[in-house]
Amino acid sequence: MDNNKILEPAESLYDFSLNSASGDVISMEQYRGQVLLIVNTASQCGFTGQYTGLQSLHETYKHRGLCVIAVPCNQFGAQEPGDDSEIQGFCQRSFAVDFAVMAKTDVNGAHQSPLYQYLKGAAGGLLTDNIKWNFTKFLVDRQGQVVSRHPPITTPDALAAKIERLL
Repeated sequence: MDNNKILEPAESLYDFSLNSASGDVISMEQYRGQVLLIVNTASQCGFTGQYTGLQSLHETYKHRGLCVIAVPCNQFGAQEPGDDSEIQGFCQRSFAVDFAVMAKTDVNGAHQSPLYQYLKGAAGGLLTDNIKWNFTKFLVDRQGQVVSRHPPITTPDALAAKIERLL
């Protein structure tokens, strides 16, 4: 690798990818033209019940172009200790989730997902851009622009009106 090469900045969300729970690389390009709700999740968090609301949004709006993408993360209180298979099983058994639940990913720090670095740069937080806890939500429009960032206390159903406007 040429360490002197200057990397070009990513131009859009579609330049990034995430790993699926099965280890496949999922390009964000496949979501072009859709409204996205990207959420860092955890199975043992006080906000874990929000999976119900995320599934409800998914069922209500998927046919109109909404894609909910869960990104499990163990960086907050070690509340996502399982491996990817265990996380998938938990989401399906406990909440009948059928939207995308990706591989466990860091959203802060030296090993953070480049997608999350991009999301945080596009929609910073209060005091710091770092994700502060599980179930932080990013809403992305059909053009791949980050429209808004929502803290964990914002319930999925509270985003329905914003999602409606984007669809």
